[in-house]
Amino acid sequence: MSIASLIQNSPRTAFSFEVLPPLKGNGIEKVFATIDALREFDPKYINITSHRSELVYKSTENGLYRQVSEKSRPGSVAVAAAIQYKYHIPAVPHLICSGFSKQETEYALIDLNFLGITDLLVLRGDKAKHEARFTPHPEGYSHAIELERQVNRFNEGFFLDGSHMTLDRPFSYGVAGYPEKHDEAPNLETDLRHLKEKVDAGASYIVTQMFFDNSKYFDFVERCRAIGITVPIVPGLKPINAANQLTVLPKVFHVDLPEALAQALAHCDDLAAKEVGVEWCTAQARELIAKGVPSIHFYSLMATESVRRVAAAVY
Repeated sequence: MSIASLIQNSPRTAFSFEVLPPLKGNGIEKVFATIDALREFDPKYINITSHRSELVYKSTENGLYRQVSEKSRPGSVAVAAAIQYKYHIPAVPHLICSGFSKQETEYALIDLNFLGITDLLVLRGDKAKHEARFTPHPEGYSHAIELERQVNRFNEGFFLDGSHMTLDRPFSYGVAGYPEKHDEAPNLETDLRHLKEKVDAGASYIVTQMFFDNSKYFDFVERCRAIGITVPIVPGLKPINAANQLTVLPKVFHVDLPEALAQALAHCDDLAAKEVGVEWCTAQARELIAKGVPSIHFYSLMATESVRRVAAAVY
């Protein structure tokens, strides 16, 4: 059953969350610990983020440095397989444009299909840390909709070179939406038009960027419905769990914090900020559930315990 079907057929607001592959050289135990802490809330699926290679400098034997491309968190496909095998919970790896060629994407699709993992979240991905603006891989894509088209073509049974294959079970996928608009979009109307194009291309659901003001989510859904987007729109929530997130989250994720939340966090240390974050996120989740949202997706990075507390209060 696809993720969209799992969401739509859930008798109550569905629960899901996101995990990161381990840093290179680390084991998978922390990923399993996060799942063990949250599995009691019956997650309908678990997202696994994907990470591009970055340019780093490595010292050489002669004392000089050379620039190399290195991925700090490899293994999204393997982690997805490990999760699905161990927990029998649908794993949804991110498939991204950023840093990947079309051929690498095809190899990932082949591997995922062999493993029986056929749910994806299709994203453009972030720019590289050394870039001023997003630059696609020379043999890759600039936009998520181009990645969707490759997945669609694969679903039709064709490789990049045009050769044919037999595909027993096609991929289904979701895409990202931005209640406060993508930071590179000139305005919300343009951003929504691009979102509709992604849905029309085959996306069966939307997961939103984190937000801290529910009115922005409700307005976003209303705008989506007005232009003909009918798929489930899953709100993404993140409980604040550190004092510096008062400034870090708006800067990194281009989201606004409501004045009441900003004031509550203004003089907090990390422990107090975590309590404020749990209380605020719990209130958000309660209102969303009361309004009948189909599912809530939690961004659990560095906040597993906070997500567990929120889920315990509302599920």
